[in-house]
Amino acid sequence: MRNFIGIDLGGTNIAVGVVNEAGELLVKHSVPTNPSRGFMSVVKDMADASIAAAEKAGLTMEDITSVGVGVPGAVDTKENSVILAVNLDWKGVPLGDELKKYLDTPVYLGNDADCAALGETFSGSAKGCDSAIMITLGTGIGGGIIMNKKIFCGCDGNGTEPGHSFFIFEGETCGCGKKGCFEAYASCTALIRQTKAKMLENPESKMWDLCNKNIDNVSGRTAFDAARLDDAAALEVVDRYITYIAGGTVGLVNTFRPEIVIIGGGVSNEGAYLLDPLNEKMRAYGYGTELMPFPTAVKATLGNDAGIIGAAMLGFEE
Repeated sequence: MRNFIGIDLGGTNIAVGVVNEAGELLVKHSVPTNPSRGFMSVVKDMADASIAAAEKAGLTMEDITSVGVGVPGAVDTKENSVILAVNLDWKGVPLGDELKKYLDTPVYLGNDADCAALGETFSGSAKGCDSAIMITLGTGIGGGIIMNKKIFCGCDGNGTEPGHSFFIFEGETCGCGKKGCFEAYASCTALIRQTKAKMLENPESKMWDLCNKNIDNVSGRTAFDAARLDDAAALEVVDRYITYIAGGTVGLVNTFRPEIVIIGGGVSNEGAYLLDPLNEKMRAYGYGTELMPFPTAVKATLGNDAGIIGAAMLGFEE
């Protein structure tokens, strides 16, 4: 059985795992990133961590088919380089070529969100599917599109940005500087902003009690927790927020027609309280749902391992 190494490169840690061709994560190894040391030092540590992970699995690098790296930023998959990774302070760096100097094996690069989507397709909630869309609801909205069990990278190899799909004309200002992005309405950051606005309109809301009367304590859970207590203002926040998620997701579904939609990020932990109404709204807004198959939204299951597994599978060929 072939074995692959996946590297989930973050601003804080370099997480490395050995994954077999069945998509099973055999071992993990992690070291600090410390990007301030410079590009070459980080590359050397990535290589050393890969060798260490292989040894943990009872293997050598000769037993590894390929190494894949999930990068927190834009990558050029044709040139095997990093275009921009803000959290690492990298711009135009030849990561693939430099890593191959230490590891005598093919090296592949991908965006970290795309890798997480691929990991969920191989081994997680979308296992057995050839196509999927993953939406990650966090500080922003990340995600990826999988077609024929491969990342859809577009014509330039840079992948997709579902969070910055156009959503509302002249709408809320997004963190990217544009107006009306999906992310500006359906990210956890947006949910917190919407919750605070509704609390200011409703001083009697139970949401105030849940954050100890301090609006600065509001989190992505506040409205959902109060909604479970049947608080009218919170129920409005949650319903509108799920409507935003459904609207943005349906636009992607109508375009790509995946078999399944994967919801990740902290908000996905709301489980059925999020997913049941989300699926109901998606079917209400989707095109032709009464006449042809329409994908179901499910919770991501792999957590942080998704990025490692997906990165490893960048070099997978059946």
